[in-house]
Amino acid sequence: MSNSSSITKFLLLPFADTRELQLLHFALFLGIYLAALLGNGLILTAIACDHHLHTPMYFFLLNLALLDLGCISTTVPKAMANSLHDTRAISYAGCAAQVFLFPFLMSAEYFLLTIMAYDRYIAICKPLHYGSLLGSRACAQMAAAAWGSGVLNAVLQTSNTFSLPLCQGNAVDQFFCEIPSILKLSCTESYIREIVLVIVSAFFGFGCFVFIVLSYVQIFRVVLRIPSVQGRHKSFSTCLPHLAVVSLFLSTAMFSYLKPPSISSPFLNVVVAVLYSVMPPALNPLIYSMRNKELKRAVIKVISYIVHICTCSQLCYQESVILDCFQ
Repeated sequence: MSNSSSITKFLLLPFADTRELQLLHFALFLGIYLAALLGNGLILTAIACDHHLHTPMYFFLLNLALLDLGCISTTVPKAMANSLHDTRAISYAGCAAQVFLFPFLMSAEYFLLTIMAYDRYIAICKPLHYGSLLGSRACAQMAAAAWGSGVLNAVLQTSNTFSLPLCQGNAVDQFFCEIPSILKLSCTESYIREIVLVIVSAFFGFGCFVFIVLSYVQIFRVVLRIPSVQGRHKSFSTCLPHLAVVSLFLSTAMFSYLKPPSISSPFLNVVVAVLYSVMPPALNPLIYSMRNKELKRAVIKVISYIVHICTCSQLCYQESVILDCFQ
């Protein structure tokens, strides 16, 4: 292939060569994907329907659930389809869409996690100013800034990536199209652009990381001064899930992009990619609902309502069948 204009499709890295392992991968990813859809869907429904959860913290959590759904839906369905149909192909447009959507959703999620740290800082360290600093308008503006920053980052990275001519074949060494894998197909030496992208991303990433760390240093200082054990427990219960999600997000992403080339291998790259692109969206609902009694109660209400509706529908169907038999 002489240049990128002649490429009509890319070949993704397969998870397995044998048909049995491909079907096993399909079943495993299907279970994880359904769990992510169910968990994030329940959180979205619970927050939207329960007026007690119409607070800034849950508003940001709703946005996080949306980003998690988008993130896992960008990569997993195509990987499952390829395993099911025993193929590696993805169209040029589909690959470009993944290259754009994945950094957009991941960076927007990171910015949102930073905002959520600020929300916890204000709630615990400056509770008297919480309503004035985090009103509905301010929350909407901060959420819009997170989504907009993700779009801007994705536009810059995608345009930079596909502006290079591609002549090193069309085989991507990952199970989805990501920027480092596409840059390896470039005709020219792309390490300078890779370094620039890493520096720019690291600048914003490190800035958000420092902000999160400083916020939690202040939070822990205030919490440890609370005389009541119950008060400390309640404060920690609202912070620890967010801290766990941030740690999971950062540790997997940093290991993937900053690991030394000496320990790089196709199998390890795929495992790490699964850890930072597939597991967080599936685990985040579980992490947030484990220690949050209000959210857990709202989710249980949603599940009970769904079960009630299904039961009533089944009873109505059975009654209609019985009436038809008598007629």
